[in-house]
Order: sequence, then C-alpha cells, then structure tokens
Amino acid sequence: MQSKLLRGTFILTFGTILSKVIGLIYVIPFYQIVGKHGTQLYSYSYVPYTIFISIATAGVPLAVSKFISKYNALEEYAVGRKLFKSGIVVMLFTGIVAFLVMYLAAPLLAEMSNPSKKDMASVTTVIRAVSFALIIVPFMSLIRGYFQGHQSMGPSAVSQVVEQIVRIVFTLSGAYVVLKFLNGTIVSAVSVATFAAFIGAIGGLFVLFWYWYKRKPYLDELLKHDKGTIDISLKEIYKEIFIYAAPFVFVGIANPLFQFIDQFTLTRALMEMGMKEKVAEVAFGILNFESHKIVIIPVSLATAFSLTLVPSITKAFVENDRKSMNRQLNQTFQVLLYLTLPAAIGLSLLAEPVYTAFYEHDVLGTQVLGAYAPVAILFSLYAVTAAILQGINEQRFTILSLLVGLLIKLALNIPLIKMFETRGAVLATALGYMAAIIINLIVIKTFSRYQFRLVWRRSLLIVIFAGLMWAGTEIVYKLLLLFLSPASKPQSVILILLSAGVGAVIYFYLGLKSGLIDRLFGDRVVRLKQKLRLHT
Repeated sequence: MQSKLLRGTFILTFGTILSKVIGLIYVIPFYQIVGKHGTQLYSYSYVPYTIFISIATAGVPLAVSKFISKYNALEEYAVGRKLFKSGIVVMLFTGIVAFLVMYLAAPLLAEMSNPSKKDMASVTTVIRAVSFALIIVPFMSLIRGYFQGHQSMGPSAVSQVVEQIVRIVFTLSGAYVVLKFLNGTIVSAVSVATFAAFIGAIGGLFVLFWYWYKRKPYLDELLKHDKGTIDISLKEIYKEIFIYAAPFVFVGIANPLFQFIDQFTLTRALMEMGMKEKVAEVAFGILNFESHKIVIIPVSLATAFSLTLVPSITKAFVENDRKSMNRQLNQTFQVLLYLTLPAAIGLSLLAEPVYTAFYEHDVLGTQVLGAYAPVAILFSLYAVTAAILQGINEQRFTILSLLVGLLIKLALNIPLIKMFETRGAVLATALGYMAAIIINLIVIKTFSRYQFRLVWRRSLLIVIFAGLMWAGTEIVYKLLLLFLSPASKPQSVILILLSAGVGAVIYFYLGLKSGLIDRLFGDRVVRLKQKLRLHT
C-alpha cells in the first residue's frame, strides 16, 4: 500500500509539477507580449473562471475517485460503471449551464472586480472568452476521477500536461499574432489568450479518450468479477456523490475565493489611502497574477498528494486498517513539508532576482513575492488536510474550516491593507489559511485518533535543515551581490542558479547524511544510492 501510494503520488506529482512549471514558464513571454495591463486583464477573468470551474466540476475528480475506490474495495465494479455512464450526461449539462451563467454574468463580474470604468467593457470581453472552457472541463474531470478511482494516476497526469501545453502554445501564438500581424488591441490579444483554456481542454480530452480506448478491455474484465450484491439507484448514487463533492467544491474554490476577496477590495482600499488608480491596479496585478503564478508552484505537490490520498485513505478507512492509514498520513505530512518548506523559503529569500527573471525589476513585486512565498506552505497544508478529512468521512468540517478562514480574510483584509498596503492582503490570506488548517488538524486528531508525535519530531528536524539551508543560501547570495545585480535579467538568473543550487546541495546532503530521505522515500532512494555507488 505504501509503495502504491508513493507510486501514484509521484506519477501525479510529476504530471502536476510539470504542468505547473509549463504554466509558469509561459508567463515570461506572455508578460513580454501583453505587458502589465494585459496581465491585469488576464487576472480579472481567470479568478472568476477558476471559481466557476470548481463549482461546475463540483469536486468531481476527487468525489468520483472516492466513490469508485469505495465500491471497488467491495468488488462492486458495476456501481462505478453505472455512475460513469450517467455522469457523462450530467457533466455535459452542468458545463453548458456554467458556461451560460458566466457568459451572461460577465458584465456584473467585471463591475465587481472594480477596474477603472474605461476597462469595464474590456474585462467583460475577456471573461466571456474564457467561459467557453466550462463546456468541456467538467466532462473531462469525470473521466479523470474514474481513472483515479481505479488507482490509475497516469491518464490524469498526461492529460493535464497535454492540456497545459496546448493551452500555452495557443495563448502565446494567438496573442502574438493578434498584436504583431493583425494589429489588434491588447483586449483582443488577452481574449484569445483566455479562449486558449477551451482549446487546451480539447487537447486534454483527446488524451483521456485515447486512454479509455486502451484501458477499456481491462475495465470490462473487472466487471466480470463484480459481486453484484449491491443494487444502488442513480438517485442514491448522486446523493452519495453530492455528499462527497460539496466539500470538494469548497476546497477547490478556496484559493480563488481568497483571491476574489482581493479582487474586489485591494484596488479600492489602496485608492482610499490616496494611491493613484493606475498604481493600485498595478499592485493588484502583481499580487493576483504575477506573484501568485510563482508562489503556486510548490503548492502543486500538495495538489498531487490530495488527489492520491483520498482513494487510498478511503480504502484503509473502509477496511478499518488503522495501521496502514497512520503510516500513509505520517509519510504524507513529512514528504510534503520536506519538499515545500525549502521551496517556499528559497522563493522568499531570492524574491528580487526571481521576480526580475520572470518579469522585470520591480520594488513592489519583490516585496509582495517575498511576503507571499511562505504562504505556499499554508496552501499546501490546507489542500492535504482537507483531502484527509474527505478520506475519513469528516468532509463536512472542510466547509466549516474554509468559512472561518474566509471570514478572517474578509474581516482583516481592508484594515491590514491600510496598515501594510499590498502585503497586508498577503498577511490576511495567511491568517485565514492558518485558522482553517488548525481546525482541520483538530478534526483529524479527534476522529481518526491519529497521533502527530512522529510528524512533530521529524518536522523539527526538517525545520533545522531548512534553517541551515537558508543560512548557506543567504551567505552565497550576499557574496554574489558584490558582483551581480538583481536588476538585470541575465544576472538574476545566475544569482538564482548559484544561490538556490548551493541551498539545494546543503539541504539534500543533510537529508541523506541523517537518513531522513531514506525514511521518507524508502526503497527508491536506497536503489538510487546503490546505482550511484556502482558508477563511482
């Protein structure tokens, strides 16, 4: 079970990280093509789109994977197939409805986003362009959930990567052609870039159809071994799916909702402080698009863990295998912290050259990214703790924890913005997420009887290693600043590679010497070390 959890996690992690990295790299040329104003328009459309897509899919991949995993464990394979067949129709319907609602509500969403009056029509156009993707994505999410329920993570990982590649190629080439060859406006270019979500979804769907064609004989073979002792109606199936899915919707829209609060409060609050409208809008773009795109990279690991955890923990929970469940939880928390903590610390420390390398040298961008990077750890912990709650059938508490977190964000956002400007919004987000995570951890401890002792001990060791890594990286970075300038793009890249390289060597060396990596990643690391010894 442990190796299967890790194998599935690594496949999905690799796919998710690759997808996120591709999604980050394109930001560099995209920013050069459309500029700051273009990225602001893009951000105004993508936050509401993410909320709509989360609601339209209704947490389908995770809810369906949990449902199918549960009935597969009972050898009731026909129940899962019954859900799949009817679910395709339902998801097509919800996708079309979500598209129509977002398309028609675009003017209202544009007004709520509080751009300048002259930009209202532009934001409406861009929101409508991205809404077309809602037709396909829910349908695609059902197929991904079906494969994940069969402990098959490859289709989701590959389709994610293909979807991202197709989307980005269309985004960059479309925006470039509109501006350079067709002499179009920034609004037209950004509209083409957001419409790319629809084109990318077609690419991802094509991959899933191919996997379905290849795997269908195996899936049909499982049906022959169906016990057939459970006869469950579609009404009961969807009732169970809805109970699973409702909390997933809240988890899926957690981050976009926090961003949406910034979308309708940040610009207004900064202008009330006397900041010029254009400067306030630039600050919004830096927070909600430019910095967020970088910060979300370490979080992709948590997303991958969330997707893999649910079916595995559900299986252990249904079979009442507490030992297996505790082992999985121990490993997940430790691996997550081991990988996300240094990434977040490194991003914060090297915020100036990182922001320059991706965009341009900007004092506000550096400040916001430096403050925002550590929040990636909270994003990751929230995703994983919420996924664990689904696995132990206490998903109702995810709604409570998120509502508490959002309430704190909403209450503190404007006061903190007025105290610390843009960084105040980051602080309000951090406090909101911390409250939600604390609630989730209390519920996990109470209902699963899971003891955090081992995780606390290992976490302390990981924090010490991360502290030593930070010290080493800081020293190298300060020395390099004597010769290199973070205001230059090429020199920023050199600063990042050398400083982060030294930090990574220190961190992983400490992990290897202490045996921590062996305990976290198991046989794979042992085999790798043996191979390295053979070659040396």
